[in-house]
Amino acid sequence: MRYSAEHKQQTREKLLHSSGALAKAGGFATTGVDGLMKAIGLTGGAFYSHFPSKNDLFSEIVRRELSHSPIALLSQAEGAGRDKLQRCLERYLSLAHLHNPETGCAIPALGAEIARAEPAVREEAEHWLCQIQQAWAGILGDGDGELAWALLAQCVGALVVARMLARESVQEQVLDASRALVNRLLSATAD
Repeated sequence: MRYSAEHKQQTREKLLHSSGALAKAGGFATTGVDGLMKAIGLTGGAFYSHFPSKNDLFSEIVRRELSHSPIALLSQAEGAGRDKLQRCLERYLSLAHLHNPETGCAIPALGAEIARAEPAVREEAEHWLCQIQQAWAGILGDGDGELAWALLAQCVGALVVARMLARESVQEQVLDASRALVNRLLSATAD
């Protein structure tokens, strides 16, 4: 039985959504094609009618997740200013974000896997990270973009370190310290 193009597109969207959440929660490399397809109620054999390879799926997940990340959406928002950026970064550096990687930013969740991926995947990630950095530099009036890179690295790194820790009280210390640093940096560079 042949499915309509609309059905195939809907299945592809479900696969991307489900695979993105699974990858952010437990890693992309650790989940096989059968597991990815089972999550949407299909067999592994159906996978290849949507993607030529698992690497192609990963590249599309990176594109989709980074382009729809809360920090990417902020950078695309019309009229986004320093105050909005500061509020976004405070939410980013929260226990809620820390405890829910499947619904959060893909950068800290998939960064190590992206670093080991094929050049096309890393180029896709670089494109979106540069978009975010340039938008933040514009919001901050950061001509050379140095502060924007530093803030991005600080936030992602803090979330990675906090997720590595066992006790929530220590996780919270890392996030609190990072929020305080981000706020000091933003205040010190305000017009």
